[in-house]
Amino acid sequence: MKETERLIEKIENLRFRPVSEKGEWMIENLEAYISDSKHFLKSDPLLAFEAIVWAWAFLEIGVELGLISLYSNRGK
Repeated sequence: MKETERLIEKIENLRFRPVSEKGEWMIENLEAYISDSKHFLKSDPLLAFEAIVWAWAFLEIGVELGLISLYSNRGK
């Protein structure tokens, strides 16, 4: 559970924006997975971890494809 919490905190401290309409869709999904991860943190730690991994996947794929711009850190 500590690793999941660390990954949630890390992704929430990133700043990103969509570059396209598809990027907007990807950000909506990654934010939904972050929310799901938080929701399941206490009741189903494995599902919480799976959800945060999906959030990271959406972010990394979006950045790699040029659909999401990762532009700065919030200081952490």
